[in-house]
Amino acid sequence: MVKAENITKSFDSLEVLRGIDLHIQKGEVVSIVGASGAGKTTLLQILGTLDKPTSGRVTIDGVDVNVLNERQLSDFRNKHIGFVFQFHQLLPEFTAIENVMLPALIGGESKSNAEKDALDLLEFLNLSHRIDHKPSEMSGGEKQRVAIARALINHPSVVFADEPSGNLDSHNAMELQNLFFSLREKYGQTFVIVTHDMNLASMCDRMIRVSDGQIVTE
Repeated sequence: MVKAENITKSFDSLEVLRGIDLHIQKGEVVSIVGASGAGKTTLLQILGTLDKPTSGRVTIDGVDVNVLNERQLSDFRNKHIGFVFQFHQLLPEFTAIENVMLPALIGGESKSNAEKDALDLLEFLNLSHRIDHKPSEMSGGEKQRVAIARALINHPSVVFADEPSGNLDSHNAMELQNLFFSLREKYGQTFVIVTHDMNLASMCDRMIRVSDGQIVTE
């Protein structure tokens, strides 16, 4: 599902990633761990097409993303990639269902279909009672589940999560961790998760450790 070949990334003279090779299969839940500054988030952003490598190639679901122009890449990202961040990044003026529907509407889906899919996801995530609530009216755990529903609305090939439980208390963090595996069971979803939470990391199918811009253990 995701293939990275000899990925390097430099910012001027600072070498952040130094020859990363990585293969992730469909339906895998993979964690990426390492100390702060090891290059985890940079790697995730490159895998998720939010940044470009200095050299190397990323293939997602059989598509070489390096050869896509900006418009093609934006369209590919919308249809094939979901994102979950530490801070949910929900739009405060929109309700839960509106936030979830937005990527589908941007992708050209009809409002009726987008609304149906959003309702199905919110129901699966036990958020039916929050569909008309704005982010300010929800708990941290609820907001993060809405963000996950938004990431899933276009049935992406892979979901990239950057410290998804980092802003949650221990109870909500555990609920979120279990949710990733429920989603894998229901949808066959592939997840790549950068995390400092070793409980979450150790639950994953594989734990990849990054140090000084290289994979040191897998």
